[in-house]
Amino acid sequence: MPAPDSAPRRRDERSRVNRASIWDGSGRDAPVFGALDLGTNNCRLLIARPAREGFRVVDSFSRIVRLGEGLSRTGRLDPAAMDRAYDALALCADRVIRRGVESARLSAVATQACRAAENGAAFVERVQKGTGLRLRIIDPVEEARLSVEGCLNLFDPLAEAVLVIDVGGGSTELSWLRKVGREMKTVSWMSAPLGVVTLAERHPEPEGAGDAWYEAMVADMTQALSAGTFDDPDFRRLFAEGRGHLVGTSGAITSLAGVHLNLPRYQRDRVDGLWMTRSECEAAAERLKVLGPRGRADEACIGPDRADLVLAGAAILEAVQRAWPSERVRVADRGLREGLLLQQMREARQPQRRRRQRNRRPAHAAGAVIPET
Repeated sequence: MPAPDSAPRRRDERSRVNRASIWDGSGRDAPVFGALDLGTNNCRLLIARPAREGFRVVDSFSRIVRLGEGLSRTGRLDPAAMDRAYDALALCADRVIRRGVESARLSAVATQACRAAENGAAFVERVQKGTGLRLRIIDPVEEARLSVEGCLNLFDPLAEAVLVIDVGGGSTELSWLRKVGREMKTVSWMSAPLGVVTLAERHPEPEGAGDAWYEAMVADMTQALSAGTFDDPDFRRLFAEGRGHLVGTSGAITSLAGVHLNLPRYQRDRVDGLWMTRSECEAAAERLKVLGPRGRADEACIGPDRADLVLAGAAILEAVQRAWPSERVRVADRGLREGLLLQQMREARQPQRRRRQRNRRPAHAAGAVIPET
């Protein structure tokens, strides 16, 4: 069997997330880079080589671990949840070694669950001692910036405003971008302390759940948004005039897209980059409500691991759509990991002096300007 990096360039095996060339040559002899994202719900690894169009995926791994299960009630990571995450991370460490990813070219980050948990740092230390992986707990502004960078190539080039929604397990990051000259620049961002796991735990699905249960989740997210949402009349005008659009990145949103397409199995090449109207998003959510937990578990694009979470994700998207009405949502099966890879590959191309200057910049400055697409 041929190695993954010599296989035919199928659309679902590569990621064109940056139009600019970030490496000279075809990429076949380029070093491999790795990006690992330990979230509240998922553990995901991506290994890739730089290429002219961005990068080519060499290997990937994704597992639902529910690290943040029960965190909203106890403030701590549950022992069983930590064991699940540890086992997944050990598999990631094996893949990293097998693919020859040097430690300097691996970026491993942890997000909301480890940020919020009293024992988050202790778990990170356990992972380092046991697997050799050095997880770095990132703050919400870096998480939002990386998610935006991973989705840049999905922005409509004619759009003048974009709102990127990154729905996680424990939090939701929103980034508002506006075109200034030829560049899209971040003008504001926020992190809402609700994700699919925390929202689903707040609102357990009752027997025969209907609109009232779903609307309670939408209302909860709406309140979380109101605490720090960006409010600019000019930005709202661009959205009202159809000159702006949403980009949604999360497993819940990609699952919603798969249901909308009636896919017999999940197909990344059909979902990533898909445009959905607001009414199509609402219709997909309505269909999932009617199916109930068992019916959702039987859906090929959802499965039993997401059956109790997917409607929480739909409710989060619905709350954002009501706050920022837009007829177009672009679905992204990409985000933080892709942003990490692009950042690493770009920095590997920079002269050492420029890298030292970048490292001396304040942390908040990194999320201020978005590179030209």
